[in-house]
Amino acid sequence: MKKLIPLILAACTAYQANAQQTPFEKDKNYTATYAEVMAYYPKLAGQYPKQLRLFNYGSTDVGKPLTLAVLSRDGVFDPAQIKKQNKRVILINNGIHPGEPEGIDASMMLICDLLKKNQLPKDVVVCFIAVYNIDGSLNRGVSRISQNGPRAYGFRGNYRNLDLNRDFIKGDSRNALAFMQILNTWQPEVFLDNHTSDGADYQYVMTLIETQKDKQQPLLANYTSKTLSPELYKRMAASGYEMIPYVESEKATPDSGIVAFLETPRFSSGYTAQRNIISYITENHMLKPYDKRVWSTYYFMQHLIAICQRDAQKIGDLKHQADAQVQQQKTFALNWDLDEKKFDMISFKGYEAGYKPSDISGLNRLYYDRTKPYTKNIKYYNTYKATAFADKPAAYIIPQAWGKVIELFKLNKVAMHRLKHDTTLNLQMYYITDYKTSPRPYEGHYLHSSVKLNPVDSQVKFYEGDYVVYTNQPVNRYIVETLEPQGVDSFFAWGFFDSYLGQKEHYSDYVFEDIAAAYLKQHPELQKQLEAEKTKNPQLAKSAGAQLEYVYRHSEYFEKTYLRYPVGRLLTDKKLDFQ
Repeated sequence: MKKLIPLILAACTAYQANAQQTPFEKDKNYTATYAEVMAYYPKLAGQYPKQLRLFNYGSTDVGKPLTLAVLSRDGVFDPAQIKKQNKRVILINNGIHPGEPEGIDASMMLICDLLKKNQLPKDVVVCFIAVYNIDGSLNRGVSRISQNGPRAYGFRGNYRNLDLNRDFIKGDSRNALAFMQILNTWQPEVFLDNHTSDGADYQYVMTLIETQKDKQQPLLANYTSKTLSPELYKRMAASGYEMIPYVESEKATPDSGIVAFLETPRFSSGYTAQRNIISYITENHMLKPYDKRVWSTYYFMQHLIAICQRDAQKIGDLKHQADAQVQQQKTFALNWDLDEKKFDMISFKGYEAGYKPSDISGLNRLYYDRTKPYTKNIKYYNTYKATAFADKPAAYIIPQAWGKVIELFKLNKVAMHRLKHDTTLNLQMYYITDYKTSPRPYEGHYLHSSVKLNPVDSQVKFYEGDYVVYTNQPVNRYIVETLEPQGVDSFFAWGFFDSYLGQKEHYSDYVFEDIAAAYLKQHPELQKQLEAEKTKNPQLAKSAGAQLEYVYRHSEYFEKTYLRYPVGRLLTDKKLDFQ
């Protein structure tokens, strides 16, 4: 019997090790199904109950909650207590596009290895969203046809057919609302979203998007561009996975130059950057073997965690300083354009591109020749200039009718107050004088752009229960960028306030003719104005209807709320009564 005991123990150890293997480790061209992921983590948490805990948040559009796997070395899982301990929090998102599943498999392996090897960081708590787009993960197939493995994978759209990496600022999906809960509960200093790229062919397995330096809070931009990012590039190269910035070509092929990706708040890292969170997106190359893509993601996360442990105190200090500066910041950039006159020269390892007749059309088609690798210096355009700005008011007044805006603000921990009484305020209101609207829907919305505004000092009545949002908060950037209509991803841009773009009242022309004639006699200055306009505009002079409309629009009868953006700007602080 004594001889059997070591054999039994060895067999149990081998079984336990095999049980901890992920589906990917058993088959390098396979990604775990949602059911396999959800079976794996509870077993692992059962083996390491002190250091791994699972939390469920919200309910996604497919009816299942987001599962968050949290690693804490000392077993503290209370976010408030973690902040008191002065620890950093990293949030890692996986499977937002389930056809890009490397992060799902790499995270399962990394969490297991950190636990088994007792390598959890001392000053960093790491949170992993197991599968973000559960809806798309359940819709398993081979629709991402240009990609080299795995054999089967999820679909990009969720149950509402939304691309969830275009939904963060607008929050149409319940997935995004659950993400907001996670983000604002754990308040990470660092965020990572794992993806797979498409596009040109080149030698790198991994490319990287980091928050564009010109729209990142300057203190954080200085640290990421000079310390954190260079260290990530260095360590990835040492691990055998040399990186390059995300390859978005200036022209057809990368040797013409690549452009830094501008991730506005519709994207995950653009949304988190509004909160002064250091943010990255990994973009594995779709044509590299799946196992290499998974391991490159594994090593990137490993290195990110290690550097954040090394710089834990510095990252925490910078976050506090950045929040304090944004709280006091007066002017905010709302849109950016690439500065094509500025670029860096970087070394790039690509493949020669050429053209040959298509077997389908007979016309020329692009191809990359992997027998002809090259290393050459190319232009990297990584400078953006702000093209729209807004000075923050003392406060914004949001009518309670705009329930979705209020709910998103609550989820994002924006401090708000409610008026105790009906209150008439002297404040600034915007009138929308011009805008362009996309001819086709984008992620369920007809986006507005090129917004022109006429700010008008107005006296407006607000009602008991309407919301007052003071701009003395660390989340000022989120507040201003969503409420200023000219912002690239403002709530106005996404069509939240479209009902104010429609006129509600008009007139019967045969009745208004007499009223208008009397009105002009009572207001001779308007009669002179009309005559002057007729002289300048022959078309107006020839149209009786246009002249009648001119009088109507310049009279007291014309509705004051037409094209008036409903959110007010209180320019100076004023004592108000709140509930």
